[in-house]
Amino acid sequence: MDADCLFCKIVTGDIPAEVVYDGDGVLAFRDVNPQATVHVLVIPKRHVPDVGALGADPEAGTAVLAGIRAVADQLQLPSYRTVLNTGGDSGQTVFHVHAHVLSGRKFGWPPG
Repeated sequence: MDADCLFCKIVTGDIPAEVVYDGDGVLAFRDVNPQATVHVLVIPKRHVPDVGALGADPEAGTAVLAGIRAVADQLQLPSYRTVLNTGGDSGQTVFHVHAHVLSGRKFGWPPG
């Protein structure tokens, strides 16, 4: 855990969140600034800074993918978009890898 990381503090319960799913190695909670009707963040419970580092941690990577599936099943999402930003220029603002699960509206392509 990183003592300065917002998401690590959510995992430890030091900062409250609206938890949607709590599974083996993964936590999912509603985004405080939603960009769609459904906007849930899925994070590994251990600190991994970005998706590049997640690729070097197969256990955490598998947990995040299983968490995405669990959120979609639990919320009965017929379709959804999953976004993983890596680095500040891509829009990553919390440097603890997190997958955005977005649903409830039509999304365009390319994203922008």
